[in-house]
Amino acid sequence: MINETFVASDPKSAYEQAVEKYGTDLSIVSAKQVKYADNELRSEVVIAVPKKLFMERSFGAQALTGAKLPDEEEEALLDEIGELKTQLEEMRDGLLQTGRFGAVADEVKHLFMKKGIAEPWLDSILVPLIGTPVMEDKQLLVSYLLEEIDEVLQVKEEVLDHSKIMMLVGPTGVGKTTTIAKLAARYAYLLERPYKVALINLDSYKVGAIEQLAHYADIMQIEHYSIASAEAFQEKIAELASYDVILVDTAGMSPYDTQKFIKTVEFVKTEIPKKIEVALVLAATVKYEDMADIYENFSFLNLDSVIVSKFDETKHFGTLMNFMLLYDLPMSYFSTGQEVPDDLLVASKEYLLERFIGDVHEG
Repeated sequence: MINETFVASDPKSAYEQAVEKYGTDLSIVSAKQVKYADNELRSEVVIAVPKKLFMERSFGAQALTGAKLPDEEEEALLDEIGELKTQLEEMRDGLLQTGRFGAVADEVKHLFMKKGIAEPWLDSILVPLIGTPVMEDKQLLVSYLLEEIDEVLQVKEEVLDHSKIMMLVGPTGVGKTTTIAKLAARYAYLLERPYKVALINLDSYKVGAIEQLAHYADIMQIEHYSIASAEAFQEKIAELASYDVILVDTAGMSPYDTQKFIKTVEFVKTEIPKKIEVALVLAATVKYEDMADIYENFSFLNLDSVIVSKFDETKHFGTLMNFMLLYDLPMSYFSTGQEVPDDLLVASKEYLLERFIGDVHEG
């Protein structure tokens, strides 16, 4: 890795210089204000970049081909690297004492990272604050970060002023079938007026999946159908044109199960007069790396929202929060237990933030 320093009159401008050159996925070594020889305060942001990327962005493609640089350019490169090393030496003592952002901000950043929030996201918020009073006030900085999180989170409003088809997808074991039943009960019985609801099951893989959904349907006296092909799905959707809500249960699958993915895509791409709203069901208990893999592998289904299940099985929501911050996907519902229909909430920022704040305070 090679460290490079960006200097500007304010931290935001210095950070923007780095982003312009290398993009947003930056590893920040340090960020602070420095008084120069002219007694003017300037902001320095030091980032670490892979040598290959540094050579490419600084000296062009020829630096990657192994071709020897002209003497003048090679000398300039050595001078620049030497200057960077000198700057790092001069900053070392201060960095050992204050870290990247100062003692208070580093403590707060470490707390949020410990709770699951990614360092690059935190850096992107903290860099523009360098030199401001916020960075020296722990309570104020925590509040500021929570406000930024609230600003980024997205919620998909529950809209039932027109008929819709909602398909739930996701990995095995996240609770899709139970969530379908909760949604059906909500739409049919718990709102200001009863909506006409039908259930369709596309899961022919899981033993008992059809029977489970059929059982819920019988209890709620809701129409239920098991469909095996895209053609049959298309025909059934046409038959159910007068229904307000059609809820579709799909096979739970590993994000690496090609056969089931192809089958699910066939249903999603079926030519029908209404758009299918595709909701990814994601357990709050899943670690971030798996969440990212699940999203990447299901994203080509044109996801409209995420339904978060298993809220009752964890007290730590930083990983989920981090996922929602980094991926452009609104939340629609929270499943908070196994009881049908009680344990289902329309998603809200406040509900998630309250639980995350509690976890932060424990930290």
